[in-house]
Amino acid sequence: MALKTTCLGAYPKPDWLPVRDWFQIEEGHTTAGSEVTRLYTKTANQAGTEFDKLLDEATRAAVADQVECGIDIVTDGEQRRENYIHYHCRHLAGFDFEDLTRKVLRSGAYETELPTIRGKIEPNGDHFLDHDWKVAQSFTERPVKLTVPGPITIMDTTANDFYRDDRELAFDLADALNYEIRALADAGCKFIQVDEPVFARKPDEALAYGVDALERCFDGVPTDVTRVVHMCCGYPNHLDDETYLKADPMCYHQIAQAMDASSIDQLSLEDAHRHNDLGLYDKFQAITIVFGAIAIAKSRVEPVEEVADRITQVLDHIDRDRLVIAPDCGLGFLGRDLAMEKLKNMTAAAAAV
Repeated sequence: MALKTTCLGAYPKPDWLPVRDWFQIEEGHTTAGSEVTRLYTKTANQAGTEFDKLLDEATRAAVADQVECGIDIVTDGEQRRENYIHYHCRHLAGFDFEDLTRKVLRSGAYETELPTIRGKIEPNGDHFLDHDWKVAQSFTERPVKLTVPGPITIMDTTANDFYRDDRELAFDLADALNYEIRALADAGCKFIQVDEPVFARKPDEALAYGVDALERCFDGVPTDVTRVVHMCCGYPNHLDDETYLKADPMCYHQIAQAMDASSIDQLSLEDAHRHNDLGLYDKFQAITIVFGAIAIAKSRVEPVEEVADRITQVLDHIDRDRLVIAPDCGLGFLGRDLAMEKLKNMTAAAAAV
């Protein structure tokens, strides 16, 4: 049985797309209050505008690249998003994107200005991700996976000036996310991924209420939809940054049992940037592991044989039918050429194993 391959969300944006990634912050691009963000807020959902056509074309190109690289379950490349968190928050009532708050986040990894929660979190108007999925799915016969930010990760990437109880905030966010996830499922999307990298930073919060909030996110979603959770250990500040404060590698061990016992079908873990102790994979007896086989913030291209060897090692600790091969995280740092080179080696390694 051939091992399936997938991507995890972000794909490099073309230079001609007005929306830049937060990976390009050092170039003076994306902050929550940038002019690009305001342009985006005004025009991104107006179908037929020139901007909307550019977003569609960027999505088509991202899907086509992944298909060319041999990816089985592709993503939209998050081409419509300047980052995967604030894009979604902008569609929710309760967030203030004008009066920003400076905050240290990711357990002290970096500091920036963030949108602020100043009211109750609720869905704000019409659905939007079903449109994003339909556009991406129209470009391929392969299944397209859509991603949403998880409640705990949203909480860490925004400032809170309204809620006095973290669990209440997490569940209000989960309810608002569920509103969108159900619409995605109704539209026909069969792979829906909630990104919770902050689980790796805050395992105590993840165990106290984060896993329960994940269950709320997927409440009422049909059983034929694959429920995916992505939990990387954090983006560095730039390509080949060796000093970035990653999450503690033991965090995966701390929450393994809770995730394995949950209703989540697939759990995405990074392994390429920093190999996990192979005993970790013995802890998962039910859930499928989406295995991070290539590093997304290193310019070195992993040889096919090296990737295949690591996959083979992991298969000694988990059933073959519960392993999917993927990058560690999104590919925005790499640029198109490097991303495609790494993906082609990854799919070749998966096929060889």
